[in-house]
Amino acid sequence: MSTAQGQTTPQGQSTAATPAPRRRHLMDPNAPRKKPDPEAMKRLETVQRRVISAVVLTTVGHMVAGFIIAADHVNADRLDAQIGLNVIAAAFGVGGIAGTLVLNRRSPWSWWLLLGVIPSIFGIWWICF
Repeated sequence: MSTAQGQTTPQGQSTAATPAPRRRHLMDPNAPRKKPDPEAMKRLETVQRRVISAVVLTTVGHMVAGFIIAADHVNADRLDAQIGLNVIAAAFGVGGIAGTLVLNRRSPWSWWLLLGVIPSIFGIWWICF
C-alpha cells in the first residue's frame, strides 16, 4: 500500500518528508544547553540548605518531644530514668541545632545551641513538679 506525503501507515508511523520537530525535553546535539548562571546556582543552593535545615529541625524536634513524652510514661518511682530520657532529649536537641548550623556553613559553637536544651528543661519541670 502506498501512502501520500503527510499520511500515516496502519502502524501509526508518519511518512512525511520533513522530520518531526525535536521535542524540547530531549537532548539536541545541535543546540547544547546553556551553562547555568552562577548567581542562580547560588540562590538555588541557599534555598536547598534552608529547606533541609527545616527538615532537620522538624525531625529532631519530634524526636525530642517523643523522648519527653516517653519520660512522662515511665513509672514515677524511676526518677533516674525520667531525667535520663530528658538528658538524651537535650543531647539530640543540641545536636539538631549544631547540625543545622553546620548545614548553613556556620560554626557549630554558638549561643543558638542553648535552644536545644529548652525542651528538656520544660520536660524536667513537667515530670518533677
